Parts: sequence; structure tokens; C-alpha cells
Amino acid sequence: MQPTDVSDPRYFHKVVDCQWACPAHTNIPEYIRLIAQGRFTESYMLNRKSNVFPGILGRTCDRPCEPACRRGRVDGKPVAICRLKRVAADYRDDVTPYLPTAPTQKNGKRVALIGAGPASLTVANDLVPLGYHVTIFEKLDRPGGLMRTNIPSFRLPAKVLDEECGYIINMGVDIRYSTPVASLKKLLDDGGFDAVFVGSGAPRGKNLDVPGRYDSDKIFIGIDWLESIHFGHTTKVEPTVLIIGVGNTAMDCCRSAKRLGATSVKVIGRKPRKYFKASPWELEDAEEEKVDILEDLSPVRFVYEDGKLSGMEFERFKSVEKDGKLRQEKIDNIILPADVVVLAIGQENAFPWIERDIGLEFKDNMPVVDKATFMSTRPGVFFGGDAAWGPENIIWAVEHGHQAAISIHNHCQGVAVTDRPKQGQNLSSTKMGLHEWSYSNDYSGAARAKMEHVDLTKRLTSLTMEVELGFSIEQTKAEVERCLNCDIQTGFVTKACIECDACIDVCPMDCLTITKNGEEPELRTRLLAPAKNQKQELFLSFDLKQTGRVMVKDEDVCLHCGLCAERCPTHAWDMVKFELFHPHAGEKQSCSK
Repeated sequence: MQPTDVSDPRYFHKVVDCQWACPAHTNIPEYIRLIAQGRFTESYMLNRKSNVFPGILGRTCDRPCEPACRRGRVDGKPVAICRLKRVAADYRDDVTPYLPTAPTQKNGKRVALIGAGPASLTVANDLVPLGYHVTIFEKLDRPGGLMRTNIPSFRLPAKVLDEECGYIINMGVDIRYSTPVASLKKLLDDGGFDAVFVGSGAPRGKNLDVPGRYDSDKIFIGIDWLESIHFGHTTKVEPTVLIIGVGNTAMDCCRSAKRLGATSVKVIGRKPRKYFKASPWELEDAEEEKVDILEDLSPVRFVYEDGKLSGMEFERFKSVEKDGKLRQEKIDNIILPADVVVLAIGQENAFPWIERDIGLEFKDNMPVVDKATFMSTRPGVFFGGDAAWGPENIIWAVEHGHQAAISIHNHCQGVAVTDRPKQGQNLSSTKMGLHEWSYSNDYSGAARAKMEHVDLTKRLTSLTMEVELGFSIEQTKAEVERCLNCDIQTGFVTKACIECDACIDVCPMDCLTITKNGEEPELRTRLLAPAKNQKQELFLSFDLKQTGRVMVKDEDVCLHCGLCAERCPTHAWDMVKFELFHPHAGEKQSCSK
């Protein structure tokens, strides 16, 4: 193996598994440490730099960071990263003095954003401080897009949504409410814009074309039904409700149905639970509210009695996994009663307002969009969020917005959109004394904090009462100590090592080995604790001066406890804080080593 190039930001970035997994690359360990110090406002602003909506995402994020969390490999339960994000939002002071502002002198460039969802708002957040005149065209009378209409207030209070969207709008964005774009061609020809960003989302719910679908007015599309509830058009529902689909939209539908008066609510899944698209915590919250979640049922037809919808017929399956593949064997057919059926089987894009003769190529009814630059085949027209490649979660839309803003800035300044600012890193020692570090390096055995909820009977009486109460200060203090500080890296200086094995003796995880070099597959078999996670790279030093062997570190199981650095008599090891520089529009690479 070749020695590890620690000057490449990607190496240490991948060791910070949570940050690597986050689409926006939020500096998670640092914002958790700031919370531990009671610096909630600073933590909030650090969050906002990357994810833009800490209060919103602290309640609604799909949490790609948590399955990656190293703590989960230690005791099976990742740090409550998402809920700690909400802690920073809940306990912060007024942040308006610290928010980006628009310069008095504009740069003369005009950018149109279609839709006021998370992707467009992120683009505005990045471009307005650079002097761009940004105009948002929004079909509704408030910003937020599907965050507002499809996420119920009992999960995302309107106050939080209004506040964080307002931080961006109030920079000086020209937002035109109740103004849908009916023709992209007209906007391009007559609008006088230097660039256009399409962040219109995936606004159309998928249909289920089985017999009886169009014979009742009690069959609804999930996202349309949630929107009807949001605007107050739907205020009650019949007693027995079936929800077809097992994604997060289905969870919002079933929980809304309970609050509208339904006494029997069942969610229907085509496959076993492990294949459901809904987040595990969303499933748990629905079941806590007495929603029945059924598996292995496939819709056949809608059932009617005397011309009135009375239920649905399903094929019932027995599912088994063989050779890693799901196999389903039909058992029989069953009929489940229903007064109302809500179809929440997915969302898709709809672009009837984009003409097909304006130099913008489509494939399978989707625009052809470059995955690095977010530009379509027509220069100056960009896509992001659900509008680019179909439904994703909010944090993906945010990162799309950041990357699209870079491209829009380049395009407007006459720079190639492919010219992307590079990532950088800062590495700084955390040593404060012989055996003292500037971070809490003691391992905490505390169990993951449990979120407290509003009493079940009380919460089901309101569509707007937030269910999750947030972490208390006591819970927060315990949870932040569970973080393993994965951004505090073990820096190694080869020429200082005397091969005394002190670090190997003291390591509680056996993640250090001094051995002969070799090809990686064979070398891994000689480690003291061979990693199960082959995706995590090994650290490999230059040849050690006494024997020509190499120091190898298995990054997979390291607790970042610092014992190796404390024990080393020659200071060959040091605990260094890694800070990733993930540039946004107008920012240049900043890297020190």
C-alpha cells in the first residue's frame, strides 16, 4: 500500500462518517461540541452555513448522517444528531445580527427562481449576499413549497417554517406570491434574467389505476389531500381510512387522518417492513398513535356496496428472502373495509409549463440535467431539488441549491460552470497540556436520549400541536457526550516514532498495528482487529526508520479517545481537529495543514 495522503481533504472527511454522509456536509461534531459548551447560537449559525434550515431539518430531516454514525458501531445506537440540531434552534438567541446581508450595490445580474421550496431558497441565500437581484415566482401565498403544504404542522410548526424562510426572504429577495410560471419560454424571452433556476419540486402524486378507481369521490392522492388539509378545505374524515403506500407521505397522511376523526386507520405495504421507504421513527410515531401498518398486501380493486365505496381487495403474500432477494408467494385475497382511501405511493414531476422547443432536452418526461453543475442542456437554465431527478429529502434539495448557486454565479460571471471551487481543510492540534485536550475525550456509556411526546389523547385533538417536545437541557447534556468527536483525528509523524508499541498497548479498540507493508487485502488480515467495514480506508504511514515497517490504523473502530497520543513518549501521535472547507458560491478554496 502507498502511504496515506492526509493532505487530501477527502481522507479525513471520510473518517467523519456523519459529515461525509450528510449531503450538505454539515460540521456535525463541531456543532455538537458547541451545544455541549452551551453555545447554542454559534451552533445554530454553524448549522445554517451548510444546511440553511436548522430548525426545519431538526424536525424533518431523513437523517442520512445517523446510520453512518460511528457510535452505532459501538453500542448500536447512533448519536441523536438530528434532534441535537433542533436543540441549537430551540435554545439559540436572536440570530438576525449574524445573518448574511445583501450589499447596497448590486452586481447588475438578475436571476429568476421558480418555486419557493428549499432548493430555490438556498440558491437565494447564497446569491443575494453576492449582489444578485433575485426574483422568486411562487404559486402559493407563502414560501416553503412542499415543506409547508405536505409536512403537517404537528411535525413542523408554521412558526419555525415562517422564521427560517423569512431569514432568506428578508435579505431583499423579490418574491412574487400567487404567481405561477405558465411558460418558461416567455420567462426566458421577456423576463430579462441572466439565469433561471427551476425548483418547482415533484408536485404530482402517483395514481393507482385499478378497477373502481374513478367511481368514488372518497379516493384521494396523498399530497393533494395533505394540501387540502393545510388550506382548511378538508376538516374531517370518515371513520375507516386506508392509506396505500409506506413512505413518509403515507405516515403524514395516516397521522393526519387520526386527527381528523378517523377511528380505524390502516397503512398498506406491498413488501415487508424492512423495505418500507418511511423512516423508522415515522413508523414508530404512527404506531404509537394506534395506526395499523400491514405488510405483504397488493391492491387489486376498490370494492363498492350500493354504489358507495366500502373497501379494497388485496392479494396477500408470504415473503421470504433467498440469496439476498425478496421472493413473494401469493396466499389468498382479502378485503379490508374503508370509507376513504388515500393513495400515497409516490410523487412525480410535472412540467407542462416548459415548452419542448426551447433547447431544453427531456428524457422520459424529465429534463436532462448535469449532476455536477445542475445545468440543463440550455445554458443558463438550472434545476435542483425534486425538480432535477425526482423526489428526495430536504437536505438533498439544500445541497442542490448550494451547487446550483455556484454554477449560476460562474455562468453570470463568464466562468465555465464546470470550474468548481475545491474543498480544503484545516488541521489544528487540540493539545492543551501533557494529558489534556480541548475536547471531551472520555467515553460516555449513556444510552441514546428518548424524545418525549405530547400525551397521546391530547395530541390527537389538534392538527397544529407539535408532537415532539424537544430535548431538555438534562437530556442534551447526556446526549452530546455520546458523540465520539470523529473530526478529532489521530495525526501521525513518521520520523518521530521509535516503534515502542506504547500506543498499541494502550489502544482500547486494538485499531493500531505496526507490521510489514503489503497489498491491502492481505495486509488487512494482519491487523489486530480487522475491520468489518471494508469501505473505511486504512491509515498507512511512511516506512518507520528503525525497521522499515509501517504504522497502520483501522479508522473504522477508533473512539478518538486520544490515549495513543497521551501515551506516546515522542509525540509521534497528536490529536488534531479536522475542519472541512466545503465552498459555496463566491468562496475560494481555503486550506491550511
